[in-house]
Amino acid sequence: MDLLALADFNLVARHGGFGKAARAAARPKATLSRRVAELEASLDVRLFERGARALKLTEEGRALFERTAILLTELDETAAAITSRGHAPRGRLRISAPLLFSQIAMGRIAAGFAIKFPEIRLEVTTEDRAVDMVEEAYDLVIRVNPAPDDALVGRAFLQDRLVAVASPDLPRSADTPVPAVVRGAIGQRQTWELATASGKANLQVDPILGLSSLVMVRDAVRAGAGVARLPLSLVSHDLLAGTLVHWGDVEGPGTALWALYPSRRLLSARVSAFLDHLKETFPKGTPEELAAYSAW
Repeated sequence: MDLLALADFNLVARHGGFGKAARAAARPKATLSRRVAELEASLDVRLFERGARALKLTEEGRALFERTAILLTELDETAAAITSRGHAPRGRLRISAPLLFSQIAMGRIAAGFAIKFPEIRLEVTTEDRAVDMVEEAYDLVIRVNPAPDDALVGRAFLQDRLVAVASPDLPRSADTPVPAVVRGAIGQRQTWELATASGKANLQVDPILGLSSLVMVRDAVRAGAGVARLPLSLVSHDLLAGTLVHWGDVEGPGTALWALYPSRRLLSARVSAFLDHLKETFPKGTPEELAAYSAW
């Protein structure tokens, strides 16, 4: 199999078309089309369905892309590691991070990393969905409480926990449901299990406001709309200032932020440098540490 033709096929598959791939790599479109056609002929399979306006991987093309993209990346990164031994990491680093963490901390983290490693071209996108690292060409993803995945490995670098908070002016009743602000769609009345200083307690709530981001939820709670369950890191300064009051810790597993990368991929110097940067930024990995960092 022609390795160069295979690399050109991966380039076209990653960018979703010959034109986009040609512009990204500064290569002639006709050359890429010819190389992919030669690869298809050598394998005796069609790798792309060529429509009038769209290019789509066939089942065989998708299987080839999924199995060879990581291998080609490892070859590139191995070559880069050998040629740059003793030098600072360089090249492109693509990261996907969740919305809340991006809003409160990622800008400053990325800036510090870019200053420390000027030869790395860092790109960060905000995604709450679980992106496909291979197909979307990400080197590292940050996820909240990720499900076990044999294809990914990594480390938890921050811990957080949910707390029930409200405005000091919001009355709390043991007999009637309390208005609540929730993330997402409004559902039926709920019972929240809380751990308080005096023991466990059940709080009856009536969701009256649904918002799409936790920052919006916090702002609505500050304004007195209701009680909400929010990460401690997001509200610790409000609790210290008295603009919000703590009604209890939410029972259940805590929240962990993980940095993940493909298990079969050689850990590049760029990814390793970013993991070290996260560890240096949050040496303890506590909610209070994240709160102090985001208040800068």
